[in-house]
Amino acid sequence: MFEYEMHQMRAAELARQADRQRLVGEARKVRAAARRSARDEAEGPVITPLRKIRFTRTA
Repeated sequence: MFEYEMHQMRAAELARQADRQRLVGEARKVRAAARRSARDEAEGPVITPLRKIRFTRTA
C-alpha cells in the first residue's frame, strides 16, 4: 500500500509541474505577442542626434 501512495503523490506532483510549465509557456506567448504588437504600432523608434554623430567619417 505504501508504494501505491508514493506513486499517487508522484503522479500528483508531476501533474502540478506540468501545469506550471504550461502556464509559463502561455505567459511567454502573451509577452511575445505584446512585444510584437507594440513593435507594429504607428509610432516608430525615436532616433536622437547623438546616435547619428557617434562615429566620424573616415578619410
